[in-house]
Amino acid sequence: MKINLIIKEIIKNLSFLFICLFIVLFQINSPILNALPMDSDQSGLVTEELRLKIPSEFKKIWLQAEKEVWEPWLSTQDGFLGRQIFWDKEKEEALILVNWENKKLWKSISVNEVNKIQEKFEENVKTSLNTNVNPFELIYEGELVKQG
Repeated sequence: MKINLIIKEIIKNLSFLFICLFIVLFQINSPILNALPMDSDQSGLVTEELRLKIPSEFKKIWLQAEKEVWEPWLSTQDGFLGRQIFWDKEKEEALILVNWENKKLWKSISVNEVNKIQEKFEENVKTSLNTNVNPFELIYEGELVKQG
């Protein structure tokens, strides 16, 4: 009788342990499962995310170069919907969010074309600062896909 009671208690504890383990594993994998379909979606709104190191003393030069070089070029690109620029004074970091109609239109822009505009941007900055180096380091480049 005592052995039956012990076996029932062990089974009860193991069942509880398996249920807890199942819940924990399901929770860990849930974000991964939700994120998988995003890579193949090329038809919905996508936001390009860029983070840059922008020292305080060069903030005005950076904003001017953005306005003179990137804004005119972006406005001529198919699928470009607009952009937002943020600057964090404490971190001396900029966040640029560029909205595109869809990923296909955004990614159809050739890397060579983007590199040419980046070179033009850097030349603008170097001339303004009278230096040979671009002081603005790209920290992060990614994309955000609007969820329905």
